Amino acid sequence: MTGPSSGDSDDSTGGTNGGSPTDGTTIDPAADRIEPGDNDQSVGGDSVAKTVGSAVGVGVLGVLAYVAVSFVFAQVGQLVGGFSLGVSLALSLVVGQYVAFVGTGLAYLRLRGFGRTRIVEYLGIERPSLLGLVIAVGGAVATFVVALTLSAVVATSGVEPAQNQGAAVAMQNPAIIPAIVLAMFLVVGPCEEFLFRGVVQSRLRESLPAAPAIVIASAVFAPAHVISLSGGGASGVAIAIGLLVFPSLLFGVVYEYTGNLVVVALMHALYNSILLSLLYIVIAYGPELENAAAGGAALLPI
Repeated sequence: MTGPSSGDSDDSTGGTNGGSPTDGTTIDPAADRIEPGDNDQSVGGDSVAKTVGSAVGVGVLGVLAYVAVSFVFAQVGQLVGGFSLGVSLALSLVVGQYVAFVGTGLAYLRLRGFGRTRIVEYLGIERPSLLGLVIAVGGAVATFVVALTLSAVVATSGVEPAQNQGAAVAMQNPAIIPAIVLAMFLVVGPCEEFLFRGVVQSRLRESLPAAPAIVIASAVFAPAHVISLSGGGASGVAIAIGLLVFPSLLFGVVYEYTGNLVVVALMHALYNSILLSLLYIVIAYGPELENAAAGGAALLPI
């Protein structure tokens, strides 16, 4: 973990991993989480409604920020005559996600009075243990197996889920898939988990038990991907979002269990990378399995 700095006057404030937050909430040292009382409707002066509203609000704001950043890039692209595929991906993944998701999350935590060290503690940013690495890898594989099974079940209904636009681009340009896999570890996993698990779920845990906090955070995370979907109509979009809820719940469970943002970011990146690798193998070596590749693409939470 990062050590204290002289500029962090609030290192003992805020969060779910230690210290006393500025809003007066109390922390259960044994559970390392803030737990509501059996009959309380609020914790430390913040009502449950306020906690949920602020958590959901910062998640939605992050998505809106991403849309705004993407719009700006699109307008600039038109002015300069268009970007190459590589530049477009770099702008949308690297700049878009870091500015929108990480930027929004950091701004919210800073508004709550958190300094650098306190943010690291609150989010649980630390080097994973061997057990944490095993959980990340095993969780990614298990999530892939179950999600692919669910996708196969959905396929029998005859309703085609909406496709992830990024995955569709990858299917049309398989040569860029290795670069996108790298981006999963450097950008998508860290940025999306920073906002939706690190900030949103941690904020919810200040007033809610684990189960509803995980469910609500997942309910914000999965629909946020509607901006990345295309085709399939309303039913196809609904199915695609539904398929994304499951991995989101698993990410939330792993974050709750480990309390380590790095572990869940790694799990997220590994899960996405498994799906992208499947796309690459199918496209490169098994064109007859293209429908299977398309089904896997719908599961990508990017």
